[in-house]
Amino acid sequence: MTNQNTPSPARRIVLVANVAAGSLVDGGLTPEALRKRLEAAGLDVVAEPRPDASLPERLEAAATTPGIDAVAVAGGDGTLACAAQVLTGRDVPLGILPLGTMNLLAKDLGLPLDLDAAIAVLANGTVRAIDAGEVNGHVFLINSVLGLPARLARHREARRGRMGLSDAVRMAAGLLRHLGRYPRERAMLTLGGHTRRIRFRTLAVVCGDYREGFGEVLSRAGVDGGHLTLYLVETLSAARLVRLGLGFAIGEWRRLPELERHETDALTLEARKTLRVMNDGEVVLIAPPLRYRLRASALRVLVPAEDPR
Repeated sequence: MTNQNTPSPARRIVLVANVAAGSLVDGGLTPEALRKRLEAAGLDVVAEPRPDASLPERLEAAATTPGIDAVAVAGGDGTLACAAQVLTGRDVPLGILPLGTMNLLAKDLGLPLDLDAAIAVLANGTVRAIDAGEVNGHVFLINSVLGLPARLARHREARRGRMGLSDAVRMAAGLLRHLGRYPRERAMLTLGGHTRRIRFRTLAVVCGDYREGFGEVLSRAGVDGGHLTLYLVETLSAARLVRLGLGFAIGEWRRLPELERHETDALTLEARKTLRVMNDGEVVLIAPPLRYRLRASALRVLVPAEDPR
């Protein structure tokens, strides 16, 4: 007979820390310090198999380590998207230590942003299957964005880890310059069996959908809703940009006339040139056609045993 009071064995994990993540850069944390805190919480931390390889190679090696219960990833949304590229479709769960700048995925999952509380979820949390999006083999968990935001991301990347007030002002000024400087992107959109020609300033494919409501900016309504949502902004003057910004701020933006919205599980974009695509904040160049699809419940993630929300 099994003793009801016998403690369950410690969860066995591999830690993969992105040393370029926001809190690791600014907060003085090191992978070794993280490892000690994980072990102090009762976790069995297995040595990372390839610590000197590139991040994708490190994650692949971690995911194929025999006998592990999870891969714990310390970093921001871009790092987690890289982890999702490796772990989506596999049985090994993803454990999240939210050490980025925005930590949007952690917030959508109801994960605590406090490091010790996040470590407790790794030790005692439960596994939940969430949706992932994919475009031409590139996995994203939050959104995939084309157009103006993807162009501006180049400036953000150049200042990663050292963004000050003057940099933010320059980015805002650059946004206003870009409104008139660059022509709209051209593409053929196939959605729901229909194809049409579009020209756009911004196009976003969201895994799930954003939540409307005061203070809910970039907060998603769910992570396993079983659909993608397409947002399309064809023109974007300074006045329309302000209107969209105010709509997001007060939580009423879906019905704005400059914003087109569709729910779908797949769509295709055909264009004449390679497109700059920003997946979960990380920019990649992808040759058309861009084929988007939903991978429902394809990624296993450690979350709090009870949703704190």
